[in-house]
Amino acid sequence: MTDVLLRGGLPWGLGAPADILVRAGRVARVSLSPVEAPGAQVHDVSGQLVLPGLVEAHCHLDKTLYGGPWVPHSAGDTLSGRISNDLGRRAELGVPSVARITALLERMSRAGTTHVRTHTDIDPAAGLRGVEAVREAAAASPIDVRQVAFPQHGVLTNPGTAELLEEALKSGVEAVGGLDPAGIDRDPVRHLDLIFGLAGRYGTHLDIHLHDGGTLGGWELRLIIERTKALGLRGRVAVSHAYALGQLDEAAQDHLVEGLAEAGVAVVTAAVYDFPVPPVKKLRAAGVTVACGHDGIRDLWGPYGSGDMLERAMHVAYRSTFRRDDDIELALEAATVGGARALGLDDYGLAPGDRADLVVVPAGSPAEAVVVHPARTLVMKDGVVLHN
Repeated sequence: MTDVLLRGGLPWGLGAPADILVRAGRVARVSLSPVEAPGAQVHDVSGQLVLPGLVEAHCHLDKTLYGGPWVPHSAGDTLSGRISNDLGRRAELGVPSVARITALLERMSRAGTTHVRTHTDIDPAAGLRGVEAVREAAAASPIDVRQVAFPQHGVLTNPGTAELLEEALKSGVEAVGGLDPAGIDRDPVRHLDLIFGLAGRYGTHLDIHLHDGGTLGGWELRLIIERTKALGLRGRVAVSHAYALGQLDEAAQDHLVEGLAEAGVAVVTAAVYDFPVPPVKKLRAAGVTVACGHDGIRDLWGPYGSGDMLERAMHVAYRSTFRRDDDIELALEAATVGGARALGLDDYGLAPGDRADLVVVPAGSPAEAVVVHPARTLVMKDGVVLHN
């Protein structure tokens, strides 16, 4: 593998121009002085910001309509309306589609995303078709794609789903998912016992969609915290959306934030529409890992989503009413190293020894990169320049 030298860029967090030498897929050296590297492939990125690869920590690749003809949105405004729209039209529109997933992964790669966690529908009607379609598309992409076996239509209320979740994990799917243990399955204890049991049995990660809000959602978060601690799953559990965190009074919120930090449970937000956004600043101050993602990207649940994680970080910052540069930077953290932590990725960043997943943008500061989300001038994955 040829060495690569990025000359004169502004590595995030360093505060000064530096040369970055990449060797054998890793950051070998970060130097304020010019680096001599005979035979290296040299890219002059002077004055441009260098970031770790962007991490999409929550999307639904199997549902996407990206890359095909525009499909007017047809779902209602309720959760049940969106679920029924998805179920009713996916066969008509050929969902999942390997071609469309491939097109979206290409868009993501060009926008600097190097790792994706995608929630793939598992139910008796779909079987494992979504898992297989995502795998086929991912095999042709430089992006590292990790799947969550996701029971979009319930587990307990949809007989046969639990067995398919286990089949997906046996086939190598990296995480098991859950969905509103109270609101959808109407039995939080049994639902959580089942999915935590699967995660423990197969040594996988666990990522739970939690739309249930208010005190109900807060109670479910406490159940998740308790199980994570009891089963020793620190660093392997994430709660996606966690709307309740943005709705509870300050005392209840503080108690849950402290519990999430103690248990090592990550929070993933998409900051979509007008749904509550978890208190990113408070979570990070307590040491909770915060990641972000698009959720749906141009699919039967909604027509929005670009595949650009800098744009998504802007939505997180905007919905959080962040204005100061250091606050806006928290959204960028969620879209990079926060996502890497949630996915369990080691050695992720810009220090020597870190994996060489790098993105270069024409911006003078991290906050500017989030607000402007400019073009990517160079994207590197595992030390290989993919786009420039």
